[in-house]
Amino acid sequence: MRDLFERIVEDKGPLGKWAKQAEGYFVFPKLEGPISNRMTFNGKKVITWSINDYLGLANHPEVLKVDGESAAAYGMAYPMGARMMSGHTEFHEQLENECAEFVDKEAAYLVNFGYQGMVSAIDALVTKNDVIVYDMDTHACIIDGVRLHAGKRFVYKHNDIESFEKNLKRATKMAEANNGGILVISEGVFGMRGEQGRLSEIVALKEKYNFRLLVDDAHGFGTLGKEGRGTGFEQGVQDEIDVYFATFAKSMAGIGAFFAGNKDVIQYLQYNMRSQMFAKSLPMPMVKGALKRLDMLRTMPELKEKLWTITNALQNGLKDAGFDTGTTQTCITPVFLKGEVPEAMALVHDLRENHGVFCSIVVYPVIPKGLMILRLIPTASHTLEDVNETIEAFSSIRSKLEKGIYKRIGATMI
Repeated sequence: MRDLFERIVEDKGPLGKWAKQAEGYFVFPKLEGPISNRMTFNGKKVITWSINDYLGLANHPEVLKVDGESAAAYGMAYPMGARMMSGHTEFHEQLENECAEFVDKEAAYLVNFGYQGMVSAIDALVTKNDVIVYDMDTHACIIDGVRLHAGKRFVYKHNDIESFEKNLKRATKMAEANNGGILVISEGVFGMRGEQGRLSEIVALKEKYNFRLLVDDAHGFGTLGKEGRGTGFEQGVQDEIDVYFATFAKSMAGIGAFFAGNKDVIQYLQYNMRSQMFAKSLPMPMVKGALKRLDMLRTMPELKEKLWTITNALQNGLKDAGFDTGTTQTCITPVFLKGEVPEAMALVHDLRENHGVFCSIVVYPVIPKGLMILRLIPTASHTLEDVNETIEAFSSIRSKLEKGIYKRIGATMI
């Protein structure tokens, strides 16, 4: 028998093994100053493309006013306790009702954190007799929720409807044998590559198969559809989404999330989601702040319009410059390049220190070896000047990458 921690010391994991070289710069970096298009990193101003503040609400004067007034009036403690016991207020109810109306569902239920909520909701929705069918590229919170499932699950190839139907047939046989049901899970927007989930094609198969659909629309809420009502509205299938999920942590620049659906399902989640039954209620400043942000989504279409002006300029400019942005259909802007982890480290260092551009870098094991993704998140706070400077910087680093300069520099960083 060995000590449990021996393995942890010996094998730090595919990302952890780079901690010595990466921590504080490539991972766990410190972006300082007000959240905006330009922030301070490592003592220098950089164009910031890694903040999910899609609509530029984080430091909007109206938002800051409500956040400040709510914190002064209630503090961060109120309400104390879990919602079921002592943490329920009229404002929590108001936010739920307004969220439900905004996404055209009968009811909604607030959760403190999107990740935690999704894990718990999946756990609550299915029993060991039920079968889950899910896209292989779904977010980690969905993967962790599926791992809790005591029954059968089938994973289909990313956005591949043929693979989806094949696994749906297998799930149907299993569910019929166990007298269970089928839960299908997709994302409205896949956060790494920016593709929309093929929701319209998924729901079309409801005519042939009996299943319920859960959609994680963290990146679609606020950015797609009329008034930013999400991917279901963008594709015209919102009515066919049985359980809709969105977070406040992106377009709403806050904390918290919600599930929406028919009254019976939402009430079931209220009484069966362990992550909320045994967790403190969302603090009042977060609730009041979310009400304000939601009102701005409804009444200020210019925020979404500005976001898409920047998005289109960035994506079209990158494509015109010869960059591969994949198959994105949303604001998320991936730039695909070839290179190993050390090369990626050298490239990002150059991009940040010498070009003043800060964006996220994605490498193995998140994506296959030999590839890297520079992931950019445009916001309504960005300017066309930011876009032009970034495209110019990217053209410079691509030239160095192709000449093998980063490969030589990266070898010295290991």
